[in-house]
Amino acid sequence: MKRQMTIGDFRIDEDSECFVIAEIGHNHQGSLEKCKELFRAAKDCGADSVKLQKRDNRTLFTREMYDSPYDNRNSYADTYGAHREALEFGRDEYVELQRYARELDILFFSTAFDMPSADFLAELDMPAYKIASGDLTNIPLIRYVAEIGKPMFISTGGGTMDDVWRARDAVMPLNDNVCIMQCTSGYPVEYDELNLRVIETYRDAFPDCVIGLSAHDNGISMPVVGYMLGARAVEKHFTLNRAAKGTDHAFSLEPPGLRRMVRDLKRARVALGDGVKRQYESEKKPLYKMAKKLVAARDVPAGTTLKAEDIAIRAPNDGLPPYEFDNVIGRTTNRAFAADDNIELSGLD
Repeated sequence: MKRQMTIGDFRIDEDSECFVIAEIGHNHQGSLEKCKELFRAAKDCGADSVKLQKRDNRTLFTREMYDSPYDNRNSYADTYGAHREALEFGRDEYVELQRYARELDILFFSTAFDMPSADFLAELDMPAYKIASGDLTNIPLIRYVAEIGKPMFISTGGGTMDDVWRARDAVMPLNDNVCIMQCTSGYPVEYDELNLRVIETYRDAFPDCVIGLSAHDNGISMPVVGYMLGARAVEKHFTLNRAAKGTDHAFSLEPPGLRRMVRDLKRARVALGDGVKRQYESEKKPLYKMAKKLVAARDVPAGTTLKAEDIAIRAPNDGLPPYEFDNVIGRTTNRAFAADDNIELSGLD
């Protein structure tokens, strides 16, 4: 039973580096040029992919919600629907962003919030799809996207284990190229609600799925913990300025944070090693000064039966190791040892 998925040129499995998704969402503020700047910054930081969000706002929201007043410091229009439309990219922008992502050599995909958006993305041959936490229970949408046949990342914020099982059982018969992502839908989430051990729960429950982490916390260290627990894909919101206008900027990473997170994830994979305890060449010089050996505690004539007070444990580490202490007690010297001379087995009977 495999735990792997392929997305573009990336193969994600137990031994792979963490696949890093820079979630731009609508942090581009409706500006194509700002979005391209975010793509470029994400690439420079070492992210593997960038992601947007696609909504067909007229069909996604009820008329009441679409027309509801939306007047706050983060709004781009007087009503919620107009606000969302101001942040929405159309086909021309997506085509240009696809071209630019290819130029940068970074993978670009999107969340589909509804079936028309899934169709929109399919026509553009998006390499993968994200299912947002809000659609964990939207089984019709999950099945619809699964049938497109592209890799899927499914966030599970706000869900129960029954909800996650239901989504998993809906998608796997149609598409097994799936990553199930632990997520808590707080913006930002408090650390005592991240519940990263759910990653282990998912790994036990879904041995045929790659497990990931969509982290809405303000820091950079929790994805490394997630990787150590078995997450092999991590999504973090990304911005150029956390103080910018918009609801997502405040809990997003700026470039220095994303760069350090990517660095630490790569270090974590290397640091895990192979589990075989060994001595490394780099340890020999420090341990020459720090580790100890057995030496004569005083002048010891030939023919002496060694007692504990005849032996000292001192640096540097270029003689008989101290674990031999009990083995030399009671043995007789066949030659003299001066104080601080290495105790050598060849000098003992």
